[in-house]
Amino acid sequence: MTAAAPAASAGPSAASRIAVVTGASSGIGAATARQLAAAGYRVVLTARRKDRIEALAEEIAAAGGRATAYALDVTDRAAVDEFATAFQKIGVLVNNAGGALGADPVASGDPEQWRQMYETNVIGTLNVTQALLPALTASGDGTVVVVSSTAGHGTYEGGAGYVAAKHAEHVLAETLRLEIVGTPVRVIEIAPGMVRTEEFALTRFDGDAEKAAKVYAGVAEPLTAEDVAETITWTVTRPSHVNIDLLVVRPRAQASNTKVHREL
Repeated sequence: MTAAAPAASAGPSAASRIAVVTGASSGIGAATARQLAAAGYRVVLTARRKDRIEALAEEIAAAGGRATAYALDVTDRAAVDEFATAFQKIGVLVNNAGGALGADPVASGDPEQWRQMYETNVIGTLNVTQALLPALTASGDGTVVVVSSTAGHGTYEGGAGYVAAKHAEHVLAETLRLEIVGTPVRVIEIAPGMVRTEEFALTRFDGDAEKAAKVYAGVAEPLTAEDVAETITWTVTRPSHVNIDLLVVRPRAQASNTKVHREL
């Protein structure tokens, strides 16, 4: 009597090829959306600036990709829950929305800036992850990516507010991975070092271009948004059983948050 052949594996679901990217209006978020779309994902672009993500969705479509723009403030829980209702089939969540404000010492730091950074980087990540986790689990092959920072793994003077927020975001990712082990969802943390984008340093220094330029002064090749996006895309496209728990990526010129080679 011939033994029955083993059942074929189900393979990835259609939902697992849909990726939500927060903070997709510029920088790392926009670059990640482009690269995931090029890798065959349908991307859902979220950010507060509707015009930016709509233009990006058109750009991706013109290049042969699939993209949907959805204006969203990740700190607004009611809006996030409404978004989750609209997108009940997804397989990848890239928590990229965040940012830094100010570079003051603890003694004179602005509590409001600290609060805003915590709300966006930590509570925003919590809001979207909680709201979309059921859909990610139901996909049978889900991935949560948290874009943190090397600031989440080491301190530096003048950065305590941002460092505190990114440490919290790191702990969120690490704890979630422990809590959902055994479910079909991976948790990946990407921690970039010095990245030169069009807005990060300008936003941090309230539009002061001179201060923003000093961040990168003498550094021949900081990371680009595309470098980080490529790293994110690589981790997301690993086989389902492979979880890249934490990937720290820095430019060669940066050995730590406080040790940077500058050619002045």
